[in-house]
Amino acid sequence: MPQPIHTVASIRAIEALALPGAVPPLMERAGAAAAAVALRLLPPSDAPVLVACGPGNNGGDGFVVARHLRSAGHRVSVAFAADPTRLPADAAVARAAWLAAGGSTDTSLPTPPPQGWALVVDALFGIGLQRPIDGLYADWIESLSASSGLRLALDIPSGLDADTGQRPGACFTADHTVTFIALKPGLLTLDGPDHCGSVHLAPLDLDTEALAAAPGHTVDTALFASRLRPRPRNSHKGSYGDAALIGGAPGMVGAALLAGRAAAYLGAGRVLVGLLDPSALAVDPERPELMFRSATALLDEHGHGALGVGPGLGQSAAARELVATALAGTTPLVLDADALNLVARDEPLQAALAGRAQAAVLTPHPAEAARLLACDTRAVQADRIGAACALARRYQAWVVLKGCGSIIAGPDERWWINTSGNPAMATAGMGDVLTGIICALRARGWPPREALLAGVHLHGAAADMLCAEQSLDTGLLAGEVAEAARRCFNHWLRACAPARQP
Repeated sequence: MPQPIHTVASIRAIEALALPGAVPPLMERAGAAAAAVALRLLPPSDAPVLVACGPGNNGGDGFVVARHLRSAGHRVSVAFAADPTRLPADAAVARAAWLAAGGSTDTSLPTPPPQGWALVVDALFGIGLQRPIDGLYADWIESLSASSGLRLALDIPSGLDADTGQRPGACFTADHTVTFIALKPGLLTLDGPDHCGSVHLAPLDLDTEALAAAPGHTVDTALFASRLRPRPRNSHKGSYGDAALIGGAPGMVGAALLAGRAAAYLGAGRVLVGLLDPSALAVDPERPELMFRSATALLDEHGHGALGVGPGLGQSAAARELVATALAGTTPLVLDADALNLVARDEPLQAALAGRAQAAVLTPHPAEAARLLACDTRAVQADRIGAACALARRYQAWVVLKGCGSIIAGPDERWWINTSGNPAMATAGMGDVLTGIICALRARGWPPREALLAGVHLHGAAADMLCAEQSLDTGLLAGEVAEAARRCFNHWLRACAPARQP
């Protein structure tokens, strides 16, 4: 099921409602939950563990973890360099309980035992940190991240921005992260996945949805399961719409082919490809099912189920006119690549996009998003959720801001983070395949929200499936993902189809 995602502000609102009278206290619950994960990672007993505790409540969580691991028979060392008189009240209680249980603290990182630490626990700084880490704690983070043993972070790796996934300074690199109450955006996007490792959610017995509405969610098939139904037997190609793709300027015909093939694999009734370079290709010998037109002729036709503009389009004057014509029409529209770049530099096109009666789907990468927002890529990456929502609001469109932890946002201010996909997808043509997938779903009658959520999630899930099957870290090709998307989609259909009555 989709998991709620809470920002730091909404986590603080939940804590304010839950803290008074909580029995046991939330810090005890958090430490016990993290210790339970640590115990699953460690041998049964007598493993050397280092817990590095910081000057705030994250450090208090660490003291609770240390106490539980010591009581389970492990050799636990605690590094704590802060002034104990300045600890928050709950953290001071946790430190006192650790000392009362026979524990001690070192003001510097202790020397590892000969066999090394079996586990190091980062309990330095939590979700409230608003500045880069430097000095002593930066040195600690560097040493902890270099540990040969397993590395566990509490709530979020120290130094990672919980709202954005940025790491402005030193940042702990974990193998596992136990996050408390709810998922945070920074765990799932930008640099977060590289620093969090496997994320374990500890809700702490709180009904977060009853305490505060989640501003965002993860993407899951449950969001579009109502659309995953077997085809009626009484079907024909006209039942599943025409997907029309516009692109393929000289030297970039392959992009249009990738999009067209992906649309065919995702079940559009017919796929028509309109090329700016019509002399380049009359038939796709690998997929002769595709039908070819000149780009202008294809736009002159009527009755398409959906129109995707951008793969290999280029930024010529002719390309600009094609985008203007597409925006002026009423066909469900997907814009990618140079279609977005043309819109970004042309105010009349921007007005036409924002004024469409039916919201378009936009699929920018960070640089394209920056052009559309008239800012730089660094600003987009500094607040990926904010940038995606700003695009959706400005252009009254459904948007996916692509990248690690792609952000999906709608004109209604809702947003999601997609968790499928992997670094092997960082290669040419992947965006063209995504455009074709979404265009096919729109042609089949899927609403823009469901088509975008499903398309983005499927795109990543298909790549994950291929990489798992073939043990790939690199060398994944966009065309392979298009074909794998068909398999993955049909698996979803089988999994979601209602049981037939005997």
